[in-house]
Amino acid sequence: MNPIERLLRGADGFQRRHRPVAVVVAVVRKYGDDRGGLLAALITYYAFVALIPLLLLLSTVLGFVLQDHPGAQQAVLDSALADFPIIGDQIRQNVHSLQGNALALVIGALGLLYGALGVAQVLQHAMAEVWNVPGVKRPGYWPRLARSLLLFTVLAAGVLLSTAAAALVATTLGGRPARVGALLLSAVLNAALCLACFRVLTPATVATRALWPGCAIAGPLFTALQAFGSLLVAHELRHAGQVYGFFATVIGLLSWLYLTAQVAVYAAETNVVLTRRLWPRSILQPPLTGPDEEVLASIARQEERRPEQQVEVTFTDQDSDAEVGEEDEHHRPPQSPT
Repeated sequence: MNPIERLLRGADGFQRRHRPVAVVVAVVRKYGDDRGGLLAALITYYAFVALIPLLLLLSTVLGFVLQDHPGAQQAVLDSALADFPIIGDQIRQNVHSLQGNALALVIGALGLLYGALGVAQVLQHAMAEVWNVPGVKRPGYWPRLARSLLLFTVLAAGVLLSTAAAALVATTLGGRPARVGALLLSAVLNAALCLACFRVLTPATVATRALWPGCAIAGPLFTALQAFGSLLVAHELRHAGQVYGFFATVIGLLSWLYLTAQVAVYAAETNVVLTRRLWPRSILQPPLTGPDEEVLASIARQEERRPEQQVEVTFTDQDSDAEVGEEDEHHRPPQSPT
């Protein structure tokens, strides 16, 4: 055994003997096994595509609101929106000529619906992959569409509730207490909204109580990402040059969407690991631990596409350390409910 392998084996033994570290390693390993980076990239792509018709829709609505309202036009010119790169230049040049267009409104609404449905479909696919649901047990198009519409309803209600709660905190408190209270309230509401969305997206065979841990972690992280995004726009991008501001806005938006998608996927992976007790995982093989075998078997079984098809997984005997092998036997998880 060379020095590097000896060091890695030592680290592997340490993380297996300490549950908190073993759980973290198991979540990271499960994320890699499920190709979580690709799932997050798919979510980011469809979310970014959905923003294009959203911008068209917003500009059309803005035209309806500003038409024949000089006071509203001046308010837009005085707002921070007029300082944003690209968008601010267009508003300053065309604010007095902006007009609502019914055709653009319809196209924007239909495009937004198409893009949003794409995001919802990818999110459902990601949850099915994370929970290793066999293809034969996954819902068809129409149940997925109904679930997507339900997801939009939950998100809309969550946004309204968050806005109302933030306004209530701002009017009740002032100064730093208001900012701290708003952040804490946002973290709690984001965790609750995440739980509601996960309940819609996750297979019904998974109990709701199994979705809490990942959402409790994701809620504060979503709040931190929102605060960071607002800070970036307010202090870094508002007064950027037109060309630099355009690229910085696009790259920043893509990065923010990807980080948000990663948080969601990692939260789902955390729920799976804790529910199925998929730890400790091995860093180096052989030997495979009991959770290693369970994860690999679940990945193989999820490839079943027809009722007539049945995938069976077997593992060959391995030489293992007596201490680690005894520990793995105690942590061998039960069969997956999905």
